[in-house]
Amino acid sequence: MNKLKVTLVVLLSLFFLYGCVQTNILDKVGLTTLVGYDKGSEHKIETTAVIREVNPEFQSKVEVITTENDTSKGNRMEANRRLSKKIMVGQMRVVLLGEELAKEDIRYYLDTNLENADVSNSIYMAVVEGRTAPFLTYEYKDIDDIGQHIYKLIEQNVRQEFMINATLHQIAHDYYSIGKDLAMPIIKRDQEFVELSGVALFKGGKMVSKLPAKDSFYVKIVRDTFKVGLYETILDNDDIPSKILQKPTDKITIAFDAIHSNRELTLVDAKKPEFDLDINIRSRVLEVFPDINQGDRKSVAELEKAIEKKISKEIARVIAHSQEVESDIFGFGEKYRSIVRHSNLTREKWHKLYKDMKVNVNVKFVILRDGVFE
Repeated sequence: MNKLKVTLVVLLSLFFLYGCVQTNILDKVGLTTLVGYDKGSEHKIETTAVIREVNPEFQSKVEVITTENDTSKGNRMEANRRLSKKIMVGQMRVVLLGEELAKEDIRYYLDTNLENADVSNSIYMAVVEGRTAPFLTYEYKDIDDIGQHIYKLIEQNVRQEFMINATLHQIAHDYYSIGKDLAMPIIKRDQEFVELSGVALFKGGKMVSKLPAKDSFYVKIVRDTFKVGLYETILDNDDIPSKILQKPTDKITIAFDAIHSNRELTLVDAKKPEFDLDINIRSRVLEVFPDINQGDRKSVAELEKAIEKKISKEIARVIAHSQEVESDIFGFGEKYRSIVRHSNLTREKWHKLYKDMKVNVNVKFVILRDGVFE
């Protein structure tokens, strides 16, 4: 008798739970994989959504729909009126912001996605050169699903550490932090190709400048640690020790991988302020062109010093540019606020201090193995 009662309770529970849950059959919904935002007319928001629809035979097609409304939710309703299936955002992987929109303030677009329980905090965010609508609606010859293509493009570059990581969670953290500004990848169309073209620098919620894609290496190595990756740098004539050369040359191109780095940031003067930035890099050099005199350890040591000089100079250049536009994407202000008691630091106060901040960059580069020299 007791077993019968337990069975009835379980069955009733399942019945009521089933009645409370709204089921979404795959062939009855449209899955939004990517959303792009642009400035619309008369203060409206223009939204371009990439939506994948699956039919009962599990064949799928991709729709790209552009709408304009006063709110993001209004745009979703407008898109729903154009499709035969209900639009769902649980599979969204990327949010793109048009460049003009990014230069105003992105807070609304952060909050509207953070407040939506169906949107994962791990989605990627990026800025599009120009507007997102023509970028997404362009008919690419070799790209069937532009939403999935952009997601995989960003994901593989982030994993290989060719580009900075900019998830919704990370962007929101940097946006609401006092003493740190956010940065995002920049993406563009180059004829039939889609490529990551740079790094967008923000002051508060507004994009104020950009760096070329190759500078993502220096941004990441100052902001974080490097564990994998591949990088190529050029030593100019002034950086090349003459004793390591087999023959005179104006430049040496060096490729290295298996990069492992760590950084140590020390506040040495709170009034100025002034920091010591010590970066240790261990890496394997893959190629050097043209050939160098690498017959003994002294030549390799000279090469290490030359690379240290080059990386230090490039890091200083990138930091100086961020200071010029008052965008602390590296988090020097967070370090300052954690050390200086009663600093009463505000975003405005830190941006003024940051512009005149001094950073002493010290790089230690160790070659793990000489690799293949060409």
